[in-house]
Amino acid sequence: MKLPAIVAIVAATAAFLTPAQAALEVGDKAPDFAIDASLGGSVFKFKLSEELKKGPVVLYFFPAAFSVGCTIEAHEFAEATERFKALGATVIGVSHDDLDTLKRFSVAECRSKFPVGADVDQSVMKSYDATLSIKPEYANRTSYVIGQNGTILYQYTSLNPFKHVNNTLNALKTSATAAAAAVAPKK
Repeated sequence: MKLPAIVAIVAATAAFLTPAQAALEVGDKAPDFAIDASLGGSVFKFKLSEELKKGPVVLYFFPAAFSVGCTIEAHEFAEATERFKALGATVIGVSHDDLDTLKRFSVAECRSKFPVGADVDQSVMKSYDATLSIKPEYANRTSYVIGQNGTILYQYTSLNPFKHVNNTLNALKTSATAAAAAVAPKK
């Protein structure tokens, strides 16, 4: 194979592997949803609108339970659960995996610290424009911070699992600081 053909193949492959940015931007209204989820192997119905009554929600999409990157990300979210709670936030992970798989994943990899939702028909992924462009049946690795008022405060898309937790924690801290400044008495 000639060098120009190899370069063309590499360029085409890179274009497909480059994740698209999520369409929902800061300030957009977050689509409401209800999804079957598992926390510590127990199944329940997660309703975004109900969780937002308690505080902000960190919604993160991941491609597939038990894959290397998704396991790393789940461990990081599990380790940070108390920091999210201290900021008043709820965390939920969502993928296309079936509920039986996510029941196991919620115990083994999420360490029973936060729920994961089964979006088998991809309706939630599609409403958040969080499908992987090269394999739309899978979620892209996209994280959102949704404010208590239901608007997107932050979004981040990267297949690299290592920055999602710190980025969403920082976004929550920034929004909490801004909210506190808005209600502070003026001198």
